[in-house]
Amino acid sequence: MNLTATEIIDLLGLQKHPTCGFVAEAYCSTQVVPVEALPKPFDGARPLGTAIYFLVTPEAQIRLHRIRSDQMYHHYLGDPLEVLLLYPDGTGRVVIVGSDLAAGMRPQLFIPGGTFHTSRLATGSSYSLLGTTAWPGVEPPDGELGNPDELTTAYSNLWTEISAFTQQRG
Repeated sequence: MNLTATEIIDLLGLQKHPTCGFVAEAYCSTQVVPVEALPKPFDGARPLGTAIYFLVTPEAQIRLHRIRSDQMYHHYLGDPLEVLLLYPDGTGRVVIVGSDLAAGMRPQLFIPGGTFHTSRLATGSSYSLLGTTAWPGVEPPDGELGNPDELTTAYSNLWTEISAFTQQRG
């Protein structure tokens, strides 16, 4: 059965999100990591882990951002998602998350904490449904939007990619 983006939004109860397309929390651990056990700059206790669904459409894509926690993307349905990763060490790369293993895609993508990332769908694509798990769990203060101009300077070898991934954001 082929579902539309609207049907997926309704079935999973997804809500428009300022950073990640459409989102719904799927899980939040009741176990908590105390602040004393977390590295700086975590400023409070966090759930042991969290998981969300997120849907990317041409009109609702992932904005350039980073979170403090490590996370793993999981591709579930729809078109592949091209992800630009800007690692804290100054390197970066583009990875395609999807189901065509023979074409080099993978259904999971590990994103280390502190990595700026954004994504895009290929022209003509309708949606990509993914999930992300994060550990420790993510709280609102853990996210930071990236400034494309500043990151183009910091990642000068990736200025073409940064520009291409962020030029269509409104």
